[in-house]
Amino acid sequence: MQANETVTHNDEDAHLEALRINQGLDTIEQTLEWLVKTTLRESVKRITGRGRALYEVKGKDTPCE
Repeated sequence: MQANETVTHNDEDAHLEALRINQGLDTIEQTLEWLVKTTLRESVKRITGRGRALYEVKGKDTPCE
C-alpha cells in the first residue's frame, strides 16, 4: 500500500461515489474530507448548541516572545 492511499470496501465505494456526484466533488479523497468535516460540524453543534467554523490555523511568521 502506498502512503496516503485510501482503503475502502466494495459497498462503501458505491456510497462514496454517489455522495461525490451529489456534492459535485472531483475525487473520493475530497468526498471523504467533506464527510469528515460535515460530521464534525454536526457533532460539535449537537454538543455545544452552536455552529463552529472549521478552517486551517496558520502560524505566525515571527517566533513567540
